[in-house]
Amino acid sequence: MATGKVVVEKVGGRSTATSCFSKYPLKFLLPSKAAPAGTDVVWIYSITYGGGIVSGDSILCEFTIGDGCTAVITTQSSTKVYKAIGSKCSEQTLEARIGSEALLVVIPDPVTCFSTARYFQKQIFRLLSDSNLVLVDWITSGRHANGEKWDFEFYKSINNVYLEDDHPLFLDTVSSYPLLDLLRMIYLNQVLLEKRSIQTIAERMQDYHAIAMVILFGAKLKEIQKQVQENVKNMMSEQLQILCSRRHKSESSSSNRFMKPEFIASCSTFGPEGKGVVIRIASDSTESVYNFLKQQLAELEPLLGQAPYA
Repeated sequence: MATGKVVVEKVGGRSTATSCFSKYPLKFLLPSKAAPAGTDVVWIYSITYGGGIVSGDSILCEFTIGDGCTAVITTQSSTKVYKAIGSKCSEQTLEARIGSEALLVVIPDPVTCFSTARYFQKQIFRLLSDSNLVLVDWITSGRHANGEKWDFEFYKSINNVYLEDDHPLFLDTVSSYPLLDLLRMIYLNQVLLEKRSIQTIAERMQDYHAIAMVILFGAKLKEIQKQVQENVKNMMSEQLQILCSRRHKSESSSSNRFMKPEFIASCSTFGPEGKGVVIRIASDSTESVYNFLKQQLAELEPLLGQAPYA
């Protein structure tokens, strides 16, 4: 049985939440002043009672975004996942159906897990060929600045996007494994990754404390996709130049320590005619991911009435 359900439809030519249901431990807020009066969008804030998810919580959300509508799903702060009791796992499932020429933007704050937390998330999106989707999925490792580090082995987030109901368009899992692929891609000549296999979560994470994935799909996002791809290409070119310079300077010393940037990102296309773009991110800090998302998604402001993560 659903914990929360929202239906957005056109009423009088405007996107309107015609149905909104939520029950403990979930609460939906639909502020009337989230966007200027002239912007056709519904903002939906998803919050949990007590400020987080506790051991054993099971949350199922269903969203239907009607033809031509625009909706935003966000949070008021990071979703905290508290420590597990025994082997109990907290679960959250989101299922969304996006209509013709509709736009759904899912821009939550990160999931922040405490030590020993266990969390499983699954998000399913069903699109039409002319639907539009923005999805941000990210995780931070708790209070690492104070010495608390979380084992990413207990976190799993699955994102499945289907076209025309049942055709797989994008099937992916946010975890430390895509991060390892990122590192290999950028540092093929680094001894640490080339000379021995990496087995433990700690080794795979390389002291990165935030990992994220961003999906941009649909004709309404074409210009943003182009700009983001160009921005990521330029950012990583600069990072590589800096690292090459540092490595050259350290070659004369006895240290052969693996060098990594504080922030890395990659872009790739997916779907028919490359209509989708996926960005993968790893960072030393949550703040740098916020800054990246704020900059790269700023062009959504005319559609949403305010810029994401502003």
